[in-house]
Amino acid sequence: MCRLSVALNHRLRLIYYRRFHQRLYLTGVNFNPSVGHEYQGKRPALVIESSRQIKKSNLITVAPLTSNLNNKTFDDIIIKKDSRNKLIKDSVIKVYEISSFDYSRLINRIGAVNQEVMEQIKNYLKKHFDI
Repeated sequence: MCRLSVALNHRLRLIYYRRFHQRLYLTGVNFNPSVGHEYQGKRPALVIESSRQIKKSNLITVAPLTSNLNNKTFDDIIIKKDSRNKLIKDSVIKVYEISSFDYSRLINRIGAVNQEVMEQIKNYLKKHFDI
């Protein structure tokens, strides 16, 4: 594949992800390669970046999810599976594991979170960044 074709492919993917991945939507993310204690593998994550920033940036900011409810720490947020979020199992949003990735790591859009979870995320981010 020539460089122009690769660049065009990347640009089209970027346009797609910027259009269809919005704040507080759940998306599949490929966390590999990872180092040390970082999350690994393909897993759902919550997009926490504002829609305005998504349109400006080449990176997208997410918080990973785990279905291991025993892995919950004090600030983590439990999200119950429902028809809106389309999760397979009840999960934990690992809010302290915030990461930014290139759009090429995104796999698919899964669903959305409800208003209660959205408020919990906003409150945590204020605490996390001391704002």
